[in-house]
Amino acid sequence: MISIPTLTTSRLTLRPIQAADWDAYHRLMTSDRSIFMGGPFDTTKAWGMFCADHAQWSLFGCGALMIQNTASGECLGQVAINSGPLFPEFELGWYLYPEAEGYGFAYEAAAALRAWSLDAAHITTLVSYIDAENLRSIGLAKRLGAPLDRGAQRPDPSDLGYRHYGA
Repeated sequence: MISIPTLTTSRLTLRPIQAADWDAYHRLMTSDRSIFMGGPFDTTKAWGMFCADHAQWSLFGCGALMIQNTASGECLGQVAINSGPLFPEFELGWYLYPEAEGYGFAYEAAAALRAWSLDAAHITTLVSYIDAENLRSIGLAKRLGAPLDRGAQRPDPSDLGYRHYGA
């Protein structure tokens, strides 16, 4: 059985998904805020995605971690290394719940999981697939140092691919 990591930064704990995370996840995925991820989704599709985010760990050795504020215990969103038949290569993805935006949490979480994936998981390159209209995520990918890779194979040809390389 694969061990799902728990990672820490100065402010955050990146931890495995728990059943208690479902309600906030469901609210996000069934709302207009999920539009850049292909949503809004119905409950059945959102549940399947929630389960897949966790199941990837045992199937592929990577998956999603919830972003938790270490001081308050509040769940702020999710960061993930996605793999499997829906992804042409390993993808670094993220989202935050609305109240957590604007504090640098997504950057901190994505940088920590990217470092883990390149070091512990020995993944040499990642791609962030981003809707061309999702300017905040594009900005974060650039802040993480990921250049636009026009040649990246993408699950949705209209998405942009931002390439993350190992050291």
